[in-house]
Amino acid sequence: MKAEAQRVTLKLPATADFVDIVRLNLYGIASKMGFSYEDIEDMKVAVSEACNNSVLYAYGEENGVVDVFFEFDDEELSITVKDEGESFERVEQRDGIAALHDKDLDEVQIGGLGFYLMQALMDDVNVVTEEGKGTEVVLIKRLTKSEERV
Repeated sequence: MKAEAQRVTLKLPATADFVDIVRLNLYGIASKMGFSYEDIEDMKVAVSEACNNSVLYAYGEENGVVDVFFEFDDEELSITVKDEGESFERVEQRDGIAALHDKDLDEVQIGGLGFYLMQALMDDVNVVTEEGKGTEVVLIKRLTKSEERV
């Protein structure tokens, strides 16, 4: 029987100083859920990329807020990073990972490598940007039970 989903919400200033708080909360929740050290480290990199995009591009010099939602049950962890700032250019999802092939690192769009990393490290990544409403990044990692591992 699937456990009811739980939710932890953070509302933080959109500054680099607060990304560590998101990572610490992620570590605590993912550890309690039973994720492996490697999975937790992967998720910390992905969530840092999502937060950094909000911090760097959403608000410019203005004071802004980043909302982070952790939703979890006994099967998966969903992390949503949401801002209400300006959108930023990104590699189109339809181009997928191929968008970075045959390019030097200095040719990759700002944010493009971060999205590549998020897609590589998480099971699902969904990005929604609405003009005037900000950007929402949803990162999902499914828990692999230790008895299912080979």
